[in-house]
Amino acid sequence: MTRRLVGAVAAAVLVGAAWGCGDDGVDQTPTPIQPQPGFDAGVDAGTDAGVDAGIDAGTDAGTDGGTDAGTDGGTDAGTDGGTGGGTDAGTDGGFATGVGDPSLWPTEAQVNYTQKFGLGTVRDVGIDEGYNIWLLNGGSVGVLRPGDTRPNWVSGLGQAGRGFSSTVICGGAPGRAYVGYAASYNDIPGGQFIYSPDGCDFEGGYTNCDPSRYSAERFQEYQQGDLDIVRMGTDNAPKLEEHIWRNVTNNPFKQATGLRNTNDHHFDEDRSVYSCVRAMRGPAKGDVFIGTNHGYTRISGLVYNSHRHPIWYTADKSQRAGYAYGIGIAQDGDVLMATDWSVGTVSPIGDLKTWDREADATLNPEKIKNRQVLELNSQEDFDFWRGFEQTKDGRYYLGSKDYGLWRLKDASDGARLADAHGERIPGAPSNIQSLAATDDGSLFIGAGDGLYRMDANKQITRVSGLGGDIKRLVYDPTVTPSMLLVLSGGTLYVLRGY
Repeated sequence: MTRRLVGAVAAAVLVGAAWGCGDDGVDQTPTPIQPQPGFDAGVDAGTDAGVDAGIDAGTDAGTDGGTDAGTDGGTDAGTDGGTGGGTDAGTDGGFATGVGDPSLWPTEAQVNYTQKFGLGTVRDVGIDEGYNIWLLNGGSVGVLRPGDTRPNWVSGLGQAGRGFSSTVICGGAPGRAYVGYAASYNDIPGGQFIYSPDGCDFEGGYTNCDPSRYSAERFQEYQQGDLDIVRMGTDNAPKLEEHIWRNVTNNPFKQATGLRNTNDHHFDEDRSVYSCVRAMRGPAKGDVFIGTNHGYTRISGLVYNSHRHPIWYTADKSQRAGYAYGIGIAQDGDVLMATDWSVGTVSPIGDLKTWDREADATLNPEKIKNRQVLELNSQEDFDFWRGFEQTKDGRYYLGSKDYGLWRLKDASDGARLADAHGERIPGAPSNIQSLAATDDGSLFIGAGDGLYRMDANKQITRVSGLGGDIKRLVYDPTVTPSMLLVLSGGTLYVLRGY
């Protein structure tokens, strides 16, 4: 099956390869076949089941997320400040504490922040633990502190200065944010395994080394897309802190070369970032989780573990992952994962090193594992999940860009949550792009035609005073009254008190 993409590229195909993730052998993640100029995180960038182009049944490189296979030379290419306009496109100078006073934000029930603070166009938004609001528009990153009258924008930081298209932004610790980018392509010609300067091969257990296998040009593939970490400078403008590179199993850190597999750093599977969320409750509180073209990565400060993912298998045992657009945090802190195909949950009770260790179910238990809502489509067809949330009453909801709002059945329905049976919610919009569960028991539904609220009594109404194209909902319950950031067609609104 081949399908047409909207906005980004024309088509997608399946590319066969040997992969380094998981305990299950071959992994196939379909991808666009050409670059993605002007990528919009709200537009589906392709997870086509495709026509099988040949599968290399190679050996899985590293089945334990805590073992780093091989050693590397150590070329540092990870903190390019880039070029371009703006206040400061480098990493020179100090960083501000980033701690703001949230009482300085407007407390009215609904405020148009774009109008009030002169934000300009905003394509994605986040808020950090210091209550600074982070803004993203193409190659520019902005920050608006509590008490500011205007944001500070900077252009050309990091990957933006190298020409990559930004996708998402999430706040982290006070004064820190994470900026995701799309790679020019997700499937590397010749496969995702990249030889280090020593030329050792995973199929030989890294004992059959041949430096002639190394390609400096291919090694630069690690620099595609990925994630920049930015900080608020002492001048209150965004500065590049560093391009992500600190893999949790590298001790000492081996190479400043971007986001790579934690179970074997030779593999570059996570190349484009499509979603992100900061955990504001639960055992992973303060950590940031990102969804990529291949799975879900956990980040603590500057250090990451990549990755895990809900998957399914074809009849010939090849693995299907799907692009990770849907991501949420449950009421107890579970990480909620929803790709174009599959859904899953993870209780992140283990430390950062154990995030990718799926073989030991006691480390990061899964209430739902590798499931599909069978009432919706066949396994091979896309469900196009764009949001996954749990409301205060414990119910789980999924939002699809094509198939509306779905609730997962549980014991109250005489069903097992782990089986992921679902029912469609009548009265909800069909073209859902984002979801947010709030502490008053509501579920806010961001759709192409506007913002909807399903209250604690499960009544759905449209929220007035906003436009359509609700690409992003970010909820922060740690401030009183709570804040719901709503991105509507490039305009930022903030709702309080839900």
